[in-house]
Amino acid sequence: MLEVHQLVAGYGRLVALKGIDMTVREGETVFVVGPNGAGKSTLLKTVSGLLNASGGQVTFRGNALDGQTPEQICRSGLSLIPEGRHIFKSLTVAENLRVGLLIRGDSAEMQQQDLEVVLDTFPILRKRYQGIAGYLSGGEQQQLAIARAILQRPSLLMIDEPSLGLAPLVIDQVYENLKRLNENGLTLLIVEQSTGRIMNLASRIYVLRNGKIVLHGTPAELSDGNQLDTAYFGFSDDAA
Repeated sequence: MLEVHQLVAGYGRLVALKGIDMTVREGETVFVVGPNGAGKSTLLKTVSGLLNASGGQVTFRGNALDGQTPEQICRSGLSLIPEGRHIFKSLTVAENLRVGLLIRGDSAEMQQQDLEVVLDTFPILRKRYQGIAGYLSGGEQQQLAIARAILQRPSLLMIDEPSLGLAPLVIDQVYENLKRLNENGLTLLIVEQSTGRIMNLASRIYVLRNGKIVLHGTPAELSDGNQLDTAYFGFSDDAA
């Protein structure tokens, strides 16, 4: 579904991505993990068109995304939930969800049907439907951001740090929602700093450090030994 080939990107003279190769197949949940400053957010921004690449290529469903605007990329079925959620805090939950429908050109009836499905999936949003989004808890705001993105009808949803700033029990709830969405056919590309909860959800894992992919594989391939820690931190337990 998504193929990243030798991707190079950065900010001025700072090169944040140094020849990234990555694939996401339909139906997968792919995680990109790594420490702060590894280039994880830059990867998602470049794929979604928010940042221009200086080298390499990104293709989505066989079509090159070079030169496309973020709006065009979103309309093609690739949506991004950025780090920090970025909901409209002064608007109601209902108004935030309607923003997710703006990109669609189908009938009001179909949009209402999808809205009902989303509210059934995230019942707290139905309960808070007319409330101001800024008054939601962090976990509720994350559910709102996911729901709004789903209403765009993406075939691939990218999420930057879905667990950031959330309590452990809330993180479990968010991940349970993501697991259910994937089981219902949504392909996921998720960036995380923590590796603690990803093994039970991931189809494959990429470890990004200093702008380069230093390890990738399935959870089964990465479950033995200390290779994940070695790749993530740059040293092994034996050296401690």
